[in-house]
Amino acid sequence: MSPFYDYFAGVFEQKYRNAALKQLNIASGEIVLEIGFGTGHCLKQIAEAVGEEGRVYGIDISSGMLVASRRRLEKAGLWSRVDLTCDDAVKMPYTDNQFDAVFSSFTLELFDSPEIPQLLAEIRRVLRPEGRVGVVSMSKEYGASPLMRSYEWFHQKLPQYIDCRPIYVEQAIKDAGFSIQHKERVSLVGLPGDIVIGAKPASSV
Repeated sequence: MSPFYDYFAGVFEQKYRNAALKQLNIASGEIVLEIGFGTGHCLKQIAEAVGEEGRVYGIDISSGMLVASRRRLEKAGLWSRVDLTCDDAVKMPYTDNQFDAVFSSFTLELFDSPEIPQLLAEIRRVLRPEGRVGVVSMSKEYGASPLMRSYEWFHQKLPQYIDCRPIYVEQAIKDAGFSIQHKERVSLVGLPGDIVIGAKPASSV
């Protein structure tokens, strides 16, 4: 699974992840969490951005992805800056107000609809006041083109192979209590997506 995922992510998804990370504007010394880290491409970039004084955490449900990510980070000499966990992100093992930023790409749309607000509430809980959340996701906002209708049909019929589906990502982030700092429409092989950066209110607990 990891080699196939690595190829697909590298060919079709990585440029949007890079664009989102640029907008998230991670600084040296920050503590950052990635949810659904896959094979570790973004973990590597985040670890480089936070520097020796920062720290990177990652949570993913797949033990295979954890092994692949650790291998990548060890090869890059960055493993000492990273702490990875194999667990369910809906109930994260982190303390309140722990992170300066949380990043998640092509992961939010994998969760069942009732779980998306739960996950975003968890993200808000673990973010510090004024902390940022960066999300890259397939988007349902731009209408149902023939290609999108075909994709959703295949998702419904073959969810084990096509597990992502478009969601109203900006609205979900707003509903979770974040203010929208940046939104950018992208196209993933002709399918619409969004890069959304949100911020937790300064007075939030």
